[in-house]
Amino acid sequence: MNPAQETAERLGTLFNEYFSTLDELRTHVEQGMAGGLDIDGVVLGFVQDLLMSEDATVVGAGYIGAPGPPPTPGASSAQAMHFAWWLGPLAENPLLGTTTEVTRLDLGAREYADYLRDFSSLEWYSVPESTGSRHITGPYVDHLCTCDYMLTLTTPVGTGGLGIVGLDILVRRIEPEVLRLLRTIPEPAALVTSTGRIVVSTADDWDLGARLKGFSGQSVPGTSFMVTIAERNHSI
Repeated sequence: MNPAQETAERLGTLFNEYFSTLDELRTHVEQGMAGGLDIDGVVLGFVQDLLMSEDATVVGAGYIGAPGPPPTPGASSAQAMHFAWWLGPLAENPLLGTTTEVTRLDLGAREYADYLRDFSSLEWYSVPESTGSRHITGPYVDHLCTCDYMLTLTTPVGTGGLGIVGLDILVRRIEPEVLRLLRTIPEPAALVTSTGRIVVSTADDWDLGARLKGFSGQSVPGTSFMVTIAERNHSI
């Protein structure tokens, strides 16, 4: 096994740990639904320690789905669906200021949440709902909460449109561990999406969020990511 393959395997293990946590949250939600429990309490009870842990890379987590009563005319899907999502402490956030505790994301209080009017059109929700499989969205700039690059990991709840559970991972917080793994490859390398968007890179001229063209690489197990090595035929 060459260095790129070994790194891809280790990155697969890293992301699988996040998905294992997500599977636990899904189980809690599904059991809560079956038992008629308060889903908000179930979700908060699970995510609170996760979000408050020291050096947490997860900055948001929760459950979205299970539509409530029919919305009033003109109401958004955000108002019609159950949105049980919490945020961890944030330092000097441009939208929320500095927070030190877990806080619930209140979409109703945010005029700039209009882009969430139709959840079914958003990748982090629509892909796991339509495929029945786990999914990673990003890297993208999160304009709702952090104004920073984010990866959102989601997986469907139950079968038949019950919603999704998800984790928001701040790229700059996971970057040190990914860089450590990428640096075991002698050449400059990067973790990229299936469309070539750069997540983390050891190459000086490969920036986060830029898109590579004509690339190839080693698949990261359990994800749609790849590890690619800098070559002259790669362009941005």
